[in-house]
Amino acid sequence: MQLRYSFRLYPDTGQQNALARAFGCARVVYNDAVCAREHARKAGRPFPTVGQLSTRLITEAKRTAERAWLGDVSAVVLQQSLRDAETAYRNFFASLKGTRKGPKLGPPRFKSRKDTRQSVRFTANARWSITPGGRLNLPKIGAVKVKWSRTLPAVPSSVTVVKDAAGRFFASFVVDTDPAADAARMPETDRTIGIDLGLTHFAALSDGTKIDSPRFLRRAEKKLKKAQKELSRKQKGSKNRAKARLKVARAHAKVADARREFHHQLSTRLISENQGIAVEDLSVAGLARTRLAKSVHDAGWASFLGMLQYKAERYGRTLVKIGRFEPTSQTCSTCGVKDAPKPLDVREWTCAACGAVHDRDHNAALNVEQAAGLAVSACGAPVRPGAISAQREETGSHGFPTQPRAA
Repeated sequence: MQLRYSFRLYPDTGQQNALARAFGCARVVYNDAVCAREHARKAGRPFPTVGQLSTRLITEAKRTAERAWLGDVSAVVLQQSLRDAETAYRNFFASLKGTRKGPKLGPPRFKSRKDTRQSVRFTANARWSITPGGRLNLPKIGAVKVKWSRTLPAVPSSVTVVKDAAGRFFASFVVDTDPAADAARMPETDRTIGIDLGLTHFAALSDGTKIDSPRFLRRAEKKLKKAQKELSRKQKGSKNRAKARLKVARAHAKVADARREFHHQLSTRLISENQGIAVEDLSVAGLARTRLAKSVHDAGWASFLGMLQYKAERYGRTLVKIGRFEPTSQTCSTCGVKDAPKPLDVREWTCAACGAVHDRDHNAALNVEQAAGLAVSACGAPVRPGAISAQREETGSHGFPTQPRAA
């Protein structure tokens, strides 16, 4: 299984200029490839292949006066930019044919130097390396300082240097994990759990535990509002506006980082403690179009479920998703009788059939576990098997904390 491990980079001024040149050259080659294919489509000619584009847009372009500066960066960066354009077209055509899952994709667009995310990728043949002093040595850029938060489990196959909207640099390593080491790190257990996601509490578990919602965006709204107001008062094109834009981007990045850390810690704890996990297949996109949109986005349910999915695949756990139309909040978990629908302000109700008093969220978590077929495993029966495909682009976890830490 392949995972990405991201680390913060601290390039000096000269290295930042070299990275800016690499970002610009990769962007130009990508745009030239999109332009060449668009001209071929309008002329009714077949699309040029990657080899033809490489010869025309890189090898021959370096010999011209207009594109001679392409030789200032590593050739691997330019080749990978062409591969990104090829992947974008492949995904676009697969979306048109209906063979690609998810929403429909549009045709590849031109990249801009004003995009919030800039990146270049170095593969193994680029001869990048990690120095004995712990620096990342990149071709035609130099040895960049890295803040190592953890050790890499294996030798990475490639590294992607990313600059985000807040002006921060990151190195993202692609690593093949060892299944035997993952199995030894995560011993099997007979515990199962049902999870009911919500807004009042981020998650209610079938064992009665309730996890409060940190509401990172709500807590930072005052600071974000002030920074955004200062940005709106700056003159467009001025240096002060650029500084104010960075301030807004850093405030948003701080919220996103805190939410991601919370999701990683909670998903890792649930995976390590339970062999089987049951969740509800929520329509996050649909809920984001309601009056609760800001709270839904602030909770980040889709990101959390994605982490549960790839970690369950990595460590041999069972993750079962039940249908979103299952009446988990209306069914009595004691006798199984379905009650009438209830508004969101009703947090506790009494079953008319058996008289059991239920907490709404805890009862829903119990019903999620029962609907997934995992409730019987607490008595020793095996959990229902189900292979879950892992996400390659998710970062690795930050370890398995023995006690909760402050975000």
